[in-house]
Amino acid sequence: MKPSKKNDFDVIVVGAGMVGLTVASLLQDSQLRVALVDKNQVPTETKADEHDQMKFDARVSALNASSREIFMQLGVWNLIEKERHCDFHKMHVWDADGTGSIMFSADDLAVPRLGTIVENSLVVDALMQHLKWKGDVELFCPCSVTSLNEFDDWITLNTAERRVLRAKLVIAADGANSKIREFSKFRVREWEYNHHAIVATVRTEMPHQKTALQRFMPTGPIALLPLSSDAGVGCQEYSSIVWSAEPSYAQSLINLSDKDFCRELTKCSEASFGEVTYCGPRYLFPLRQRHSVNYSKSRVVLVGDAAHSIHPLAGQGVNLGLLDAEALSKEIKRGLSAGREVSDPVIMNRYQRARKVDNLGMMALMEGFKRVFEADTLAVRWLRNFGMSSINDLRSVKKFLARRAMGLDS
Repeated sequence: MKPSKKNDFDVIVVGAGMVGLTVASLLQDSQLRVALVDKNQVPTETKADEHDQMKFDARVSALNASSREIFMQLGVWNLIEKERHCDFHKMHVWDADGTGSIMFSADDLAVPRLGTIVENSLVVDALMQHLKWKGDVELFCPCSVTSLNEFDDWITLNTAERRVLRAKLVIAADGANSKIREFSKFRVREWEYNHHAIVATVRTEMPHQKTALQRFMPTGPIALLPLSSDAGVGCQEYSSIVWSAEPSYAQSLINLSDKDFCRELTKCSEASFGEVTYCGPRYLFPLRQRHSVNYSKSRVVLVGDAAHSIHPLAGQGVNLGLLDAEALSKEIKRGLSAGREVSDPVIMNRYQRARKVDNLGMMALMEGFKRVFEADTLAVRWLRNFGMSSINDLRSVKKFLARRAMGLDS
């Protein structure tokens, strides 16, 4: 099949997750003809009354101040607020093998919140509502890209639905296992974390009081992220867990009955919110770190997990991806105003310079945390406990770390 002019676009974004939807939204007012392609069906609008307490999305994100600001500027934050979210005001991090701990508080930092826990599906729903309301982006969902070719000044996308789409620039936002990255033969550095992550929604005996917890154990870190049952204060007995563990241990946890899993989680979280009384469906996925050597190649550019994926222990993956989306859209608009073509190498190089150092820095920091906390020698255990206690007493250092994670200037 030959492409028709109605299937010709300036930009095609592949991937309708949070990052792909955000970059498409940010390009809506750029006078470019933009399309959004995803292999899944367009999500339908979800009404608030359908969000009962037993139907939380197991996949959540800890959005920092920078991500929140991006959504506010787009005009989608009010849509998220109408549904449910949970601002958390405290975070307690401690080592299972000692006495070292750090407590972060929004009050100490003079900020309204440390971050906001939101179910991924609600963010996607809000962004999709916004896109459909504006009506400036053409949607091809479901639509699976099977191959791509560069011909003359175009990138051609061939799809399983027998559509042929063409663009001057393709933005790959199709996740850590990006097909667009694979088709374009980007060089990627990657290695196994030797961890699998379990995510689920749990209910605890005591309210979380808008506090996030993270406990480092020899088998891997466990985090409890507070959830709210509605747009207001709501019930505070639900949390989302992200439990990273060595593969054999993770699989054994998945194989437990709900009752035994709740008992193990209560023990491993040191019953910080009392007994775990309920666990929703559990999902298991392997963790792997990836980083593309370059973020752009010819007329293809990578954003979010397609460009880099990191360990979820600090919840920074989606925040980095949203900053990618903001930086790329900004550089495209800047280039267009200077008379450049949308895929001009100058634009792509500016985007890479704006994001690569920051992404690599966060990846190195997370890798360092993981290695320090999985080391089992007496000397390392003593040093990390001493270090955590020292940081907790050094307000300036603690403030710097917290503001960096929140996406604020230190």
